[in-house]
Amino acid sequence: MSALRAGLGPLGRRLLFAFVLVAVSSVLVLTAAALIGVGQGFQVATQVSHEQEAARAATAAGDAYRKASGWEGADLSRTSAIAEAAGARLFVLNASGAPVVGASSGGGHIGPGQGKGTGPVGGQGVVNAPVVVDRVGVGTVRLVFEAGTGNQARDVAWSWIAVAAVVALLVALLASWVVTRLITRPIAAMTSATRAFTAGDRQTRAGMHGPGELGELARAFDLMADTVARSERDRRNLTADVAHELRTPLAALQAGLEELRDGLVEPTPEGLAGLHDQSLRLGRVVSDLAELSAVEASNVPVRRTDVDLAQVAHDELAVHDSQLRAAGLAVGSQLDGPVLVRADSDRLHQAVGNLLANAARYCRAGDEVTVLVHGEADQAVLDVVDSGPGIPVDELPHVFDRLWRGSAAKHVAGSGIGLAVAREIVVAHSGTIVAVSPEDAGTTVTIRLPLSKYLPPA
Repeated sequence: MSALRAGLGPLGRRLLFAFVLVAVSSVLVLTAAALIGVGQGFQVATQVSHEQEAARAATAAGDAYRKASGWEGADLSRTSAIAEAAGARLFVLNASGAPVVGASSGGGHIGPGQGKGTGPVGGQGVVNAPVVVDRVGVGTVRLVFEAGTGNQARDVAWSWIAVAAVVALLVALLASWVVTRLITRPIAAMTSATRAFTAGDRQTRAGMHGPGELGELARAFDLMADTVARSERDRRNLTADVAHELRTPLAALQAGLEELRDGLVEPTPEGLAGLHDQSLRLGRVVSDLAELSAVEASNVPVRRTDVDLAQVAHDELAVHDSQLRAAGLAVGSQLDGPVLVRADSDRLHQAVGNLLANAARYCRAGDEVTVLVHGEADQAVLDVVDSGPGIPVDELPHVFDRLWRGSAAKHVAGSGIGLAVAREIVVAHSGTIVAVSPEDAGTTVTIRLPLSKYLPPA
């Protein structure tokens, strides 16, 4: 047992003990039931066999009685042969119960109490069978079987049962150990991985997948570890990006103010306007961060009503029309309304406005921006399509990340928060948002929201 317990923790030892206890109990109960059943079966079979032999002997004695017209001079040799073949002593009694002279085989005598019935007498088995001639009882044949007749076959059966019990017990012990290992190994691996992960090793994973629910648990743990590691990486990147975004305007403000303080330059409207622009840039970054934080907060109230997505797009196009045209863009729309969704109107305006502002920021003069809204099965679909420079394939997976601006960050102003805010708003409304940018064919950002009739009232 100590070898079986090797490598098992407290839980494994308890499970192994429970499995072994159940296995041993089952084997013992089944073995006892088999022994009792076999013993009873052999006893019944032996009794039936003895009764059949006694009936044969009684038939032979009746034939001898009929030939001799009585017990006097009857030839009972055939009857004695049947008794000897059955391994029993023969006693023949006449109708009054007195022994027939010369009818005994195997010696011995009929003791008191042996004249009636069948059954063990003095450790022997006694079987009586009536002798009937022409439907008249003329006597009784009694066979006395020695104790232990048939025990050899029973002993053989019991020995096989004992061997089977031992084999079953060994198999049960082995199966218990294997099952215990299958259960405890994934748990031990996850425990070790959890401790390492808690200690700071963010690369550790459970890795070992167990059977059934344990395998699901191991995979869920690894997925959780991936999510936590990714969140920490995003947090570090966010900190670095925020520091980078704030460092440039702060440095410009500090340098300009120090020059003014030290009298190195005279305050001019142009110089002060430059400092004011830097302060506005700082304000935009802080405002964008606050906006993103508010959208991601789970306790932000969302007032859902039936909102026409086509009307939202129309309103936002009107609001951003001057900004888009100032960027030299041609604006078009195809709004198949009304397309009702169950949503917060202000939040949807914010999401669509961010998409339009993003297009105005990254598209080139002369490019086209088209907004399309239509219903599709059980979804409302809004597309913002532009013919701008597009997004490199390797950057597409990151366009909705916070503070991410890609390779265009060097020559395009912005905080990289607008699309992240739009994504959070869409996800909060049980929708999806994706960006597609075929090579040199512009960019299409698609928002899909459940139609109002498919959503329960908020």
